[in-house]
Amino acid sequence: MVAFLRLALRRVAMMPVMILGIALLVFVVLQFSPADPAYNALGDSASPEARAAFAEANGLDDPLPVRYVTFIGQLLQGDLGVTMPPSQPVVDRIILAFPLTLQLTLLGLALAIVLALVLGVTSAVYRDRWPDQVFRVVSMAGIALPSFWLGVLLIQQFALNTPLFPTGGYVNPSDSFTGWLRSLALPAIALALPVAASLARLIRTSMVAELDRDYVRTAKGSGLPPFLVIRSVLRNALVTPLTVLGVKVGYLLSGAVVIEAIFDLPGMGKLILEGVTGGDVALVQGTVLSIAIAFLVVNVVVDLLYLLVNPRIRTV
Repeated sequence: MVAFLRLALRRVAMMPVMILGIALLVFVVLQFSPADPAYNALGDSASPEARAAFAEANGLDDPLPVRYVTFIGQLLQGDLGVTMPPSQPVVDRIILAFPLTLQLTLLGLALAIVLALVLGVTSAVYRDRWPDQVFRVVSMAGIALPSFWLGVLLIQQFALNTPLFPTGGYVNPSDSFTGWLRSLALPAIALALPVAASLARLIRTSMVAELDRDYVRTAKGSGLPPFLVIRSVLRNALVTPLTVLGVKVGYLLSGAVVIEAIFDLPGMGKLILEGVTGGDVALVQGTVLSIAIAFLVVNVVVDLLYLLVNPRIRTV
């Protein structure tokens, strides 16, 4: 337990440094954006004097290091700036949009895990037989399909040709749980299938390796029920897939941003699209930084789970 706490504290202690690095990368990249904040805020009719005054008032003429220090100071205070007129705090916009992106990500993750476990375990148990052969073909197709293209196909088939689900839009779960589930079903499926296919292949590979170990043959020979054998094998086989789960969650989180635009969902993706099309650097900067920090937090949590599942790494 002491070793686990030491490693956990080490992971957590690195988070501020990594957040500063992420903030630096996001800040520098967006500083080279062709968008002119003064032009976007004041419009075409503003005079050069008005634009110069706006730039001076907002520190746009300061050297890049000074602007970065100012940005970090505001970030430490929870201030991500304000959007272009009509001016609104970027934090307030993110607070409204992020819950939807989180809901979509978690729903896609839950679906991906369930599908990956069912497909991966079934394929491993029936390896080299027809269920395994079918799984290999399906998994390769699932990995190759981009989520955004899959989303378009799902809309075409299950919203237009067969109107089982809406083509887009969002229903708050407090208004109608069924409506909420229907509004997020197709986006979650589009997100989950590629991740499920990739995870299922990892689970199958790990399961096959475990099924060939001596303890499995001993358990089967002693008459242990097959269900208990598979459960023990699965517990050991999940160590490897868990190591990539954080990356997959990050894929879901970033993929949700694209899927939201396809299904017209008012999440973080809509904020980024609004900021890019409107030249709102503060909105894009705050939204991208929030998504990157969320991705970082998820990876730290997965690292801690990995430490719990795999005690051998605690001695490292």
